[in-house]
Amino acid sequence: MSYGCILRMTEFQAALLIEQLTRVEEQSRLREQNAQYLTSQLREIPGIAPARMYEGCTRNAYHLYMFRYDKERFANLPRARFLRALAAESVPASGGYSPLNKEPFLERTLTSRGFQRIYDKRVLGEYRERMDCPANDKLCEQGVWLTQTMLLGSRSDMDQIAEGIRKIHTHSAALA
Repeated sequence: MSYGCILRMTEFQAALLIEQLTRVEEQSRLREQNAQYLTSQLREIPGIAPARMYEGCTRNAYHLYMFRYDKERFANLPRARFLRALAAESVPASGGYSPLNKEPFLERTLTSRGFQRIYDKRVLGEYRERMDCPANDKLCEQGVWLTQTMLLGSRSDMDQIAEGIRKIHTHSAALA
């Protein structure tokens, strides 16, 4: 018995997608331009570090616009409060993923009877050591994500995002 999925799209879905594809280049260019402008604005704010494009990378789809938030430069304002303050400034954002290497199912798997039978303690211990990812953990604690649709706005929308973050920075002691 097979439990596969049928993931074919309908003709109606295809028709909608084809129409959307006529705008993909224009929207992609706009997201890139707005991301570059927003990055130049955010780099001026202490404690905000936009994600960088690496040398050799010629385009970025900006499916997400990400930056690091250093709470120490914001009077130790917790990231959760920073995100709420952003929302109050009409800038919806999220903290992104939690550290996937710390998901409880992994430990349940490693301590399961099946894994205990197949792998000895040394192998399981080495696996746990490899799952220790302090740089990733820090990124997950500091990351802030803006969705791609936000980058489809105007230049003044990018200014509003930067101004909201500047305002939070200025009042971070009171917010903390």
